[in-house]
Amino acid sequence: MTQLGQYPDPVHVIAHVSDTHLLGGGKLLYGSVPSDERLIAAMNQLENSDVRPEAIVFTGDLADLGEPEAYERVKAIVEPAAARLGAQVIWVMGNHDERPEYSSLLFSEEPSTEPQDRVYDVNGLRIISLDTTVIGYHHGAISDAQLTWLADVLATPAPHGTLLALHHPPIPTPLVWAMQMLELQGQDKLAEVVRGTDIRAILGGHLHFSTHSTFAGIPVSVAAATCYTLALTQHDRLLSGVDSDQAINLVHVYGETVVHSIVPIGARTEITGFEGKHRADIEAMSVEKRLEMFSKKVSPFNLGEAPNA
Repeated sequence: MTQLGQYPDPVHVIAHVSDTHLLGGGKLLYGSVPSDERLIAAMNQLENSDVRPEAIVFTGDLADLGEPEAYERVKAIVEPAAARLGAQVIWVMGNHDERPEYSSLLFSEEPSTEPQDRVYDVNGLRIISLDTTVIGYHHGAISDAQLTWLADVLATPAPHGTLLALHHPPIPTPLVWAMQMLELQGQDKLAEVVRGTDIRAILGGHLHFSTHSTFAGIPVSVAAATCYTLALTQHDRLLSGVDSDQAINLVHVYGETVVHSIVPIGARTEITGFEGKHRADIEAMSVEKRLEMFSKKVSPFNLGEAPNA
């Protein structure tokens, strides 16, 4: 489309999806949530939009119990949709995932219990998938060997910078007290490695709600879950998972900035708006005429007096 504002088109567009929590055999999560249907809805919504991401990053908890059938189902849902979008798929380990099944079924490798760290090139944008899982536990940690590996990777800057994707986000969780027990441990060591590097943003999951922060001077964006989210003000409960507000994030990478947008999953009721047919007229206008039409408070268009407004 014609550039209307001060920013050109983004250099890269990435979809950020998290915490799908699929179960084998299509079973309902907690007996009520059709997590596979929620993932299908998210992918369908992305396909039916005009957004064409270069990559789709899944920041962990792909399967709820690490079952082989669940990983096969995730692949069956995601990979055809990604192919139609022309998007690369980037997987990240989560605490509900199991390394042997994750490595063998998603990457066609020999089953492994080693950390699942990988590096991807997305047309000059480097995306690092960092495994923060601890076998048998839900909290996160990064070994010294992994930190050395990460430092070696980051020693050479990427043409368009780096996105670091991990499951356990290195941020406080003031709204969910119990999640402090399940946070990423050893964050000070990670900060020493990433500070001052070409990492432009950190993408995380784990929390099941969208939130944003900074870590070692780097913006952090956490995507909500596609399966269920958390009630954030119900303090009589230690944790409260709710079937609402599922979302994905879209990441627009510009030359000097990165924009993270929360996109709710599912239909919404429109209460006001303008028809898309006005795009062609707007593109043909001068900057001054656009401001008179769309910015001026008492313009015929904004007052609903213009034809087809």
